Amino acid sequence: MLDQSRLMENWIGLKTLTRKEVVRVLRIWPQTLVPPVITTTLYYIIFGNIVGSKIDKAGGMGDISYMEFIVPGLVMMAVISNSYANVVSSFFGSKFQRNVEELLVSPLSNAVILLGYMAGGMVRALLVGAAVLIVSLFFTEGLVVSSIWITASVALLTSMLFTIGGFINAMLATKFDDVSIVPTFVLTPLTYLGGVFYSINLLPEFWQNVSRANPIVYMVNAFRYGILKGRLDEKYIDINIVTAYVVIMLFIVVLFSAALHMLNRGVGIRQ
Repeated sequence: MLDQSRLMENWIGLKTLTRKEVVRVLRIWPQTLVPPVITTTLYYIIFGNIVGSKIDKAGGMGDISYMEFIVPGLVMMAVISNSYANVVSSFFGSKFQRNVEELLVSPLSNAVILLGYMAGGMVRALLVGAAVLIVSLFFTEGLVVSSIWITASVALLTSMLFTIGGFINAMLATKFDDVSIVPTFVLTPLTYLGGVFYSINLLPEFWQNVSRANPIVYMVNAFRYGILKGRLDEKYIDINIVTAYVVIMLFIVVLFSAALHMLNRGVGIRQ
């Protein structure tokens, strides 16, 4: 009976914390949803229309246009940046305002607290990703998602992974400047070098091997495979889809375990 009561408390707490995070995202939608869509639209215009037209004239990316090739990467870039940014800003804000202490003294388990913040970040990331994908229809000639299951699952797993990363960053941050260090000096370079605008198979062998150490390469390529499956030339398929899933889920397990361990120890919270 006690276990059922405890389970119910955690379930209610998870729903409440998730609702709080989602309401926060929707309440300030001009800040959370609109800017990334506008930014990605500029990428479509500059890289897709201007640069892409020249690449297409030179042979393009096989049977698909350059615009179709970069759409999955740009959607993934939006998902990654927004899932990370939402959690790191939300949890660090709670730390700064010291209302996170109310969660720590509540009967909620630390896993529920972590999952609640993750859920809010995932909702924002998936909403932005869907909006960016819809906008891409205005710049491509009838872009069709080849595999909805692969596309949706990769987006979901990627958003999950980077919400955990944002949570860890927020726990370790001691001032507002610390919140922007990882996105600026780690996340942005890895994203731009993650095959968003090019196939790593076009690189020299040494740089191909270096690129395979970048986890974002696996996410971008798996998502691109889900959208362009059957239409993308094999020489532009950089990563095996099964390998991509294994790598993504491995990172999720490792980072989730690390974040939960840090939360249990009160790293960056109880000091």
